Amino acid sequence: MDWLNAQARRVPTWVVYLLGLVPLGLLVWGAVFGGLGPDPVKAIERGLGERGLQFLLASLAITPLRRVGLNLLRFRRALGLLSFAYVALHLVAWVWLDMGLRWGEMLADLTKRPFVIVGMIGFLVMIPLAATSWNGAIRRLGSAAWNRLHRLAYVAILAGAVHLALLSKVWTTEVLVYFGLSLGLLALRLMPKARAGRRASV
Repeated sequence: MDWLNAQARRVPTWVVYLLGLVPLGLLVWGAVFGGLGPDPVKAIERGLGERGLQFLLASLAITPLRRVGLNLLRFRRALGLLSFAYVALHLVAWVWLDMGLRWGEMLADLTKRPFVIVGMIGFLVMIPLAATSWNGAIRRLGSAAWNRLHRLAYVAILAGAVHLALLSKVWTTEVLVYFGLSLGLLALRLMPKARAGRRASV
C-alpha cells in the first residue's frame, strides 16, 4: 500500500479530470461519426447517466479504501464533480435531445413516471454537494455541518441505482452489479457508525 500511496501522490488531480472526460469525448465521437447504434439519443442518455453513477460510486469508495490503507482522498472532489457533470449532462440530454424541450410533457413525467421522479431527486441532492465542494465552503460551514450535508451523497447513490433499475425495467446483471455496489458501499460507510453508536449506549 505504501508504494501505491506514493504513486498516487505523484498524480496531479487534473489528470483525473482529464481522464474523466474521455468517456464524454467517446460519446461525442460516436454521435458525430455514427457509432452509437440505431438509437443514438438513448445511447447518449444512458452513457452519460452510467458514467455519472460510476464516478459517484468511485467517490464513495474513497473512504472504505482509506480504511484498508489506500489513500486516494485527494481525488474524491474530482470524482464527485465529474459525477455531477455527467449527471447534469444526462439531464440536459433528456430535456433537449430526448424530449425536445417539450416542457409540458416533461412536467407531466415528473408527476407520473417513477424513474423520472427518482432521477430528478438524485440530481437535485447533488447540487448542494457540487456547490460546496471547495475548501472555502468547508471553512464557512464548519467541518461537522459540511460532513452532514455531504451525506446527501448516500441519497444520490441510492436514487441513481433505483433510477437505473426502473429505467431498465428488467433486473439485468448490470443493474444488479450497480445495485450491489451501491448498497455495499453504503453499508461500509454506515455500519461503523452504527457500531460506534451501540457501544456508546452500552
